[in-house]
Amino acid sequence: MKPVIALVGRPNVGKSTLFNRLTKSRDAIVADFAGLTRDRHYGNGKQGKLEYIVIDTGGFEPDASSGIYREMARQTQQAVAEADVVIFVLDARAGLSAQDHDIAKYLRRLGKPCVLAANKAEGMLAGAQLSEFYELGLGEVHAVSAAHGQGIRDLVELALEPLHLSDLEEASDSSDKSVIKLAVAGRPNVGKSTLINTWLGEERLVAFDLPGTTRDAISVPFERNGQRFELIDTAGLRRKGKVFEAIEKFSVVKTLQAIESANVVLLLLDATQGVTDQDAHIAGYILESGRAVVVAVNKWDAVDDYERQMLERSIETRLPFLKFAALHFISAQKRQGLGPLWTAIAQAHKAAMCKMSTPVLTRLLLEAVQFQSPKRAGMFRPKLRYAHQGGMNPPVIVIHGNSLEHVTDAYKRFLEGRFRKEFGLVGTPLRIEMKTSHNPFADKSDS
Repeated sequence: MKPVIALVGRPNVGKSTLFNRLTKSRDAIVADFAGLTRDRHYGNGKQGKLEYIVIDTGGFEPDASSGIYREMARQTQQAVAEADVVIFVLDARAGLSAQDHDIAKYLRRLGKPCVLAANKAEGMLAGAQLSEFYELGLGEVHAVSAAHGQGIRDLVELALEPLHLSDLEEASDSSDKSVIKLAVAGRPNVGKSTLINTWLGEERLVAFDLPGTTRDAISVPFERNGQRFELIDTAGLRRKGKVFEAIEKFSVVKTLQAIESANVVLLLLDATQGVTDQDAHIAGYILESGRAVVVAVNKWDAVDDYERQMLERSIETRLPFLKFAALHFISAQKRQGLGPLWTAIAQAHKAAMCKMSTPVLTRLLLEAVQFQSPKRAGMFRPKLRYAHQGGMNPPVIVIHGNSLEHVTDAYKRFLEGRFRKEFGLVGTPLRIEMKTSHNPFADKSDS
């Protein structure tokens, strides 16, 4: 399970800039005025092999009693509640404020691991100019500059240090690998809990005709034909503008973690509502996580032939990046189409864990090059020499050669199609990495 870091502080101290730095993105809007971020924002961060989830929050006023500031305070309190560690961001140039004292008092009362980050500290002496922040009683103050990237690596290491990550990694490695973790994801009210109840043959989960009934990721053991599964019913991911209750927003990080920890994700769509932007957003996150995926359209019995044709066309145009995934039309309530769905789930898991031998991969690569060579880049044409497997779940194929940085995305897709066909890789993303050989004489001057 990925650890969770929450960024907390008063308005305009640079939390969103730090968020963008940690996630290597521009997802959070940054501007030089207070109160720009009002909702909570989630992103993925990575340092070395360690991955984590970051939550950006709005300016925090713990004692806000009304209006938008009270709602922002509720959102921040929920972010702190679901985080494993808090980074309290301060403004090194503006100095300490009464609001900083209020936030520190709130964090001390919770007793959650906390790291102080004095932002905008570029060109400042870490000792004398930051000494006033020790008044907060939260330990060492770390000078950073989110805008310039100074001190960020050390800050993340300090934040994650108290979580005993080596113990967490050992626990995840020791988990039973014969159990397939299957997460059911989708928008609210598409029938996720109903489907799991149908599989189980009992009303194990609350299923109600109201969006947002499930507020957490719920895990249920299940066995079918001798294969053990862990079914994970996730809370519906709803568009940011549609999330009003803090308790419902609390479900987002649990859903993202459930997708990350699953072996296979069943993306459930609603036939009566079609494919929405939010469906595409969830599908994109599943793809980014590298999880095997099966797409199922629920409530298929509730639409007529014309609506079915429009829906199939909509799936082709809105989710073109999931062409590798099996598509099934089901009715969870009437138990229609569930048998083939299990076959697709097993096939997707098998493809994700597929082992590919180096001789076979290299033969396929050379045959593909012979059939169609990569485009020439200037005077040189990329030379693809051999390939081997670099990982599973999702499968990774590493190709070695010369001038491979010039291989186009179109040619990578061509190679991907050849590999998929040979190994029957249906239902799993396939990643292709290019590694150019280093010329040992390139750095030596002529003698």
